Amino acid sequence: MSRTAERVLGIIGIVFTVISIFGAVFGAVIFRMFTTNADFRQEIEMELYSDPAMTPADIDMFFNMFDAFGGFLWFVVVFFLISLVLNIFGLVKIWNNKNPKLAGILFIIAGLTAGIVSLTSILLYVAGIMCLTRKETLPPRDYQDPLVTDTPPGDDGMRPL
Repeated sequence: MSRTAERVLGIIGIVFTVISIFGAVFGAVIFRMFTTNADFRQEIEMELYSDPAMTPADIDMFFNMFDAFGGFLWFVVVFFLISLVLNIFGLVKIWNNKNPKLAGILFIIAGLTAGIVSLTSILLYVAGIMCLTRKETLPPRDYQDPLVTDTPPGDDGMRPL
């Protein structure tokens, strides 16, 4: 049975996961540069101090949240890497129709680690469900076509005793 649809969805999932990894790494590096650059931090502090409603505690909380979000992005990168590895293993298992059930499970777990409701995870869910539900349609081994016989014409199959 051809598993072309599952392969294509798996490859698209890999491409989207790699793009997501690059985006998350870029975001984490940018957040890190913003928090470690003293000039940039001082400029933002001056802007925040110009607002009369902001207290020094609020400004510290703002920068702590900024740092925490940068750390969260590295956490997201780790999950995307796990998703990428599982997706590649699933693609290897489905490539020659070796183990479609295992591939389906790997695709679904990769979708969960890529984000619960992202485009990548939806594609991987569809590929996983297709792997788990599609059945091979092979004729039974003992099937004999009634139109094909091994007897020559005119032979009714009766033999003398």
